[in-house]
Amino acid sequence: MITVCLPDSEALALTEPLPAGVRVILWDGSGTPPAGIEGTDVTLAGQGLPLEAMLARMPNVRLIQSLSAGVDHLAGRIPAGVTLCDARGVHGAPVAEWILAVILASLRQLPHFVHAQARHEWADQQSAAELAGKRVLIVGAGDLGEQAARRLLAFDAEPTLVGRHARTDAGTVVHGTTELPSLLPDAEIVLVVVPLTDETERMVDASFLAAMPDGALLVNAARGRVLDTDALLTELRSGRLHAALDVTEPEPLPPDHPLWEAPNLLLTPHIAGTVSGFPARAYALVREQLGRVARGEPLANVVSDQY
Repeated sequence: MITVCLPDSEALALTEPLPAGVRVILWDGSGTPPAGIEGTDVTLAGQGLPLEAMLARMPNVRLIQSLSAGVDHLAGRIPAGVTLCDARGVHGAPVAEWILAVILASLRQLPHFVHAQARHEWADQQSAAELAGKRVLIVGAGDLGEQAARRLLAFDAEPTLVGRHARTDAGTVVHGTTELPSLLPDAEIVLVVVPLTDETERMVDASFLAAMPDGALLVNAARGRVLDTDALLTELRSGRLHAALDVTEPEPLPPDHPLWEAPNLLLTPHIAGTVSGFPARAYALVREQLGRVARGEPLANVVSDQY
């Protein structure tokens, strides 16, 4: 019998039907721990769950399933010998929609017209850019990059994927990050969807931005620390580049931060994956993983056996 700790009855309803051989304990880390919590084999890492406090009551836990695709916030928090799995695939569709939305909004100058509407002004008609035919460099060839590329193709854009290493996936060429210096000067839109690691922290620095052509659009749906904010501010203030950010460093952004006043910037508060369908997709993954554990099958989305 596999014991999983779920935070509440809503999570249980979304996870059902439970795979054979799985029993549930409900606890969100608050109040008195329920009886039997020490026998937990599987638990979750998600927003609002006090992971360390819960793990202190779960000496036998062997799998932690994150409800987010990015797990950089869990570094150093996973006990030795415990398997950590991320939620790759759960956020891909909504984040790809956000990416497409901000690209179109930026190219078609929608913020300009929204501000004019707030002033009750019939804004001057301007000749806007179009997505069709745009060369889009996607830095990050995981689920987010692949889902964004498929949607961009539907708009007749020309996406190019960049991964950690060069490879070919199902006939799709993925360039390596060592090729970025030669790829960036030709990219009219650069989309960043890499996980935050030691290698990707501040990947988008002054030299990266300087390699982008005049008038290019940078879209960051990764993590704020992937980007050198000061370098981006320099480019935005000069009017050379445009940007759309869903993530910043720090978060939340302080009221006096210069990004609020930066020109040519579309900014959202880390909401790209915040959609109504997220819980159902997240707990469908939890159900799948529990079935794999109960049947003794390999887990999906394993980040590290000792993260």
